[in-house]
Amino acid sequence: MIIGVPRETLKGETRVALVPSLLAPLIRDGHEILVEPEAGLAASHPDDAYVKAGARLARDAKEVFTAADIIFKVRPPSKAEAESFRAGGMYIGFLAPHGFFAPRTGRDAIAAFVKRKVTSFSMEYIPRITRAQSMDALSSMATVAGYKAVLLATERLGKMFPLLMTAAGTVPPATVLVLGAGVAGLQAIATAKRLGAKVEAFDPRPAVKEQVKSLGAAFIEMELPKEDVETAGGYAKEQSEEFIKKEMEAIAARLPKVDVVISTAQVFGKQAPILISEEMVKMMKRGSVIVDLAAEQGGNCALTEAGKTVEKHGVTIIGAVDVPALVPVDASLMYAKNVVNLFKLLYPKKDATPDFEDEIVKGACITRDGRIVNESVKTVIEGGSN
Repeated sequence: MIIGVPRETLKGETRVALVPSLLAPLIRDGHEILVEPEAGLAASHPDDAYVKAGARLARDAKEVFTAADIIFKVRPPSKAEAESFRAGGMYIGFLAPHGFFAPRTGRDAIAAFVKRKVTSFSMEYIPRITRAQSMDALSSMATVAGYKAVLLATERLGKMFPLLMTAAGTVPPATVLVLGAGVAGLQAIATAKRLGAKVEAFDPRPAVKEQVKSLGAAFIEMELPKEDVETAGGYAKEQSEEFIKKEMEAIAARLPKVDVVISTAQVFGKQAPILISEEMVKMMKRGSVIVDLAAEQGGNCALTEAGKTVEKHGVTIIGAVDVPALVPVDASLMYAKNVVNLFKLLYPKKDATPDFEDEIVKGACITRDGRIVNESVKTVIEGGSN
């Protein structure tokens, strides 16, 4: 099988879907790797590294899309890219079918895949089960985003994170509030603690309290209305207005005392909940910073502007998008491992065929045989809504 690796064309995207160090096992299994020139350059992987690892350089992107049996990619293909796929080909990568504020969604690509009978697998739809952890690209990228979000805050905050005992006196530590204790939130907590900050965390799920405390952060309690806060698949569930109001009250009580807020609250397939209103921003100290990792889904702060850094009421608000692309070397390695692990599940042997009854394969498959086979994606696209 010919595996094609094109260069990402979305502005600012530095990741690559396959790195040279992962080529050997694929080549041993009899696969050929076809790489577009400079596909990995932004992630510090020059063309000669791929060639030395056994890949073949294509003339251009067109050759990759037309010659490859399967395409490995990070961002959803553009409409033109999707229409360049071989009829009956395959795709593994993100597809972002829900849209929202992302700079590129996969809706046009999905439509093209249906017409060209491309079998596609979306990394967003890998089931959150133990057996699929090695393929969970959302968690991998959330790990990178949580780490980098704290560093973005350090660049904008006008004070240092750690407690310092100096000849000029004691410098108190910065106080960091992390909203959401999922993968990104937990990594943000760990990173802020390593830098010496005083860290507090808020999450409506009582089950994560011990995880937060194990990282050395204080857990903010709230009065919990009787609602389920988590789906069976492990994602946060969309909550009622009453529940959101209680959350905002708990968060507002802490805002006047914090220097940095890292917000990570997202609901899979839905617009992110607003947890910080404009009035709440006004409560914060001048010079404080909000890093909103939910910006691509609308943001957790009412004043967030996706892809922009703005100052409102003396507070810097970073509408962080595509944060993993700011750490392209490790983000590419982690993502590529996720993709290769999924590919090996699909093709455990050279002459194998995908088992579409397998829970992971079935869950991640979006298009097949000229139709959308994922019911939730089908509803979103055919219904024309988010």
